[in-house]
Amino acid sequence: MKLLTYCMAVGGIWVVASQSQATSVGVIGLFKDKAIVSVDGGPPKTLSAGQKLSGAKLISATSESALVEVDGKRRTLSMGQSFASSANASQKPTVILSADSSGHYFTQGAINGTPISFLLDTGATSVAIGAQDAKRMNINYAQTAPVPVGTAAGIQKAWKVTFNTVKVGGITLNQVEGFVVEADINPALLGMSFLNRTDMKREGLTMTLVQRY
Repeated sequence: MKLLTYCMAVGGIWVVASQSQATSVGVIGLFKDKAIVSVDGGPPKTLSAGQKLSGAKLISATSESALVEVDGKRRTLSMGQSFASSANASQKPTVILSADSSGHYFTQGAINGTPISFLLDTGATSVAIGAQDAKRMNINYAQTAPVPVGTAAGIQKAWKVTFNTVKVGGITLNQVEGFVVEADINPALLGMSFLNRTDMKREGLTMTLVQRY
């Protein structure tokens, strides 16, 4: 059974506001008194403390977090986090991922409420995590017989599971099929059992995911 292709990636994530009047800002780089941000899904820009970009203003920044003001509202954001000043409830949840120089996508998310790092891979059949992460999430995966799956390290034993929730940015999907692989997988793999339930659009170094159901 084919599982996926494995590759390394770095990048950021932010949530796009759903109205033209709204402003969203995502933090994809942090330094002392500076931050790399994207506003309304635009290209990343480096702001110094006090500088503005569209409806967003960087108040202060450290290597750990940035204090931003969006349309008069202030929020403290760490790497990969985002804030939108308003949202339209009828708009489907949307996430934009930024790629590294090799075109690969990495982001933070959660499985069953437990934070985890993801690598987006359209060659993956399912979301996949390692056994150590499964234990950390208290997933009792060994109730069924293992099956062989192909990974970058060769054929490995894996157990088919169903994750209660898989979350990336503002997108949360319930009852997502996945695998727990005996070998360690770091980051976890965001495969097609999640991606098939979104509309994907790539433009340059950005990938937009829109939740379908």
